[in-house]
Amino acid sequence: MRLPWRTRRWRRSTEEPATPEPLAPLSVARIAAVLSRRGFSFTTDEDGDVTGIWDGHRFWLMVTGEAGDVLQVRGVWNRAVPLERRRALRLAVNDWNRDRLWPKVYYRTEGEEIAVYAEHSIDLEPGVNDAQLDHAIACGLLSGVQVFGELEQAFPEQG
Repeated sequence: MRLPWRTRRWRRSTEEPATPEPLAPLSVARIAAVLSRRGFSFTTDEDGDVTGIWDGHRFWLMVTGEAGDVLQVRGVWNRAVPLERRRALRLAVNDWNRDRLWPKVYYRTEGEEIAVYAEHSIDLEPGVNDAQLDHAIACGLLSGVQVFGELEQAFPEQG
């Protein structure tokens, strides 16, 4: 599967850092700096979470955990599933969660439809350097976009 154009910026560098970068605490400012270096558009919502649209899907990048040391990348599929397709959706979500470690995929009823979420959480208690944070964010965003792409194939729009 070819990556969408917006996610191709996450290619790994072939250069190794000369010396290991020191670890620093996770923060919203550091998340924003990673996204800015990548040239992504984003904003901070009223809860202080970084949010933006990646390949048409809303994602939030949050600092959570009791000590503020957990990075959570959560996205919501840009489509909803009709309530009568709940059984098929449950099978698709269970297949994904059984076969892959991340992101965790779940759904919930919102009004008269079902919304689907992808969530990847990483405990960064010892701290994280910039390269590691960049990689962790990329994993969360790319794997979320991947699951939503698979859902597009499993649940084509009916019109």
